[in-house]
Amino acid sequence: MSPKTLALLVIMGAGLLVLSSSIYVVQEVERGVKLRFKEVVDANLSPGLGFKVPFIEQIMKFDGRLQVLDAPPEEYLTQEKKRLLVDSYITWKIYNVQTYFTSTGGGNIRNASRLLAPRVNNGLRDQFGKRSVHEVVSGEREELMVELTSNLNKLTQDELGITIVDIRLKKIELPAAASEAVYARMRAERDREAKEYRSTGKELAEGIRADADRQERVLRAEAYRDAEKVRGEGDAVASAIYAKAYSADPEFYGFYRSLDAYKKVFSSKDDLIVLKPDSEFFDYLKASKISR
Repeated sequence: MSPKTLALLVIMGAGLLVLSSSIYVVQEVERGVKLRFKEVVDANLSPGLGFKVPFIEQIMKFDGRLQVLDAPPEEYLTQEKKRLLVDSYITWKIYNVQTYFTSTGGGNIRNASRLLAPRVNNGLRDQFGKRSVHEVVSGEREELMVELTSNLNKLTQDELGITIVDIRLKKIELPAAASEAVYARMRAERDREAKEYRSTGKELAEGIRADADRQERVLRAEAYRDAEKVRGEGDAVASAIYAKAYSADPEFYGFYRSLDAYKKVFSSKDDLIVLKPDSEFFDYLKASKISR
């Protein structure tokens, strides 16, 4: 190979190296800045193909998509001075590339999360401190998130070049020590309610039994009254019949009553009665009476 050809190849190789070093590509999901001697000269590179001065200018690219910061659980005090253990997460993305680059020491995501976490933590602490347990758990939970996101964005956009898209609470619960006390109070409350229900039920049962006993006595008394009335009416009718029969034929009536008495007295072989022979009980058994 001749020296001229070798020199040409070297020049072409150097040209390709310079050309490749001059071209850069920014993807749609990326944000980038152009540095010249470590100083930002273009803080918002457009997506697509671009050119830079080789060995003098440098391109720094960052992920422009939504980022998630899963914060560790923290304890917060509510308005009633009750402790709550809160597990939350934050979604954020780059708002101002230059501010983000300078505040995070070159666009490091770990540094961004480290700077963002305490700000969110303080914001949550302030919001929980202004609300009761009921409000942070259900009543004003959505309002709390919206207000906190709005307040933090005023701070993070200026200081960190980050915009917070959303803050969500994954879980709110009482600390372990407080949970045991709450469970004990809940058990005591349930026991108290159970005793009240049992006492109320016993009182109602006693009332029902007393009413049933009263109704039973009333029914028995009314039944006895009606029975005595019917019996009295029956006795009156029977007496009237007896009187009528006696007045129609006193002799036959006496004879019939004597036979009925004999039948009742001597209904069994073991029956025994001791009377004087001249007793009136045997009048109708005497021959003289029977012959008549």
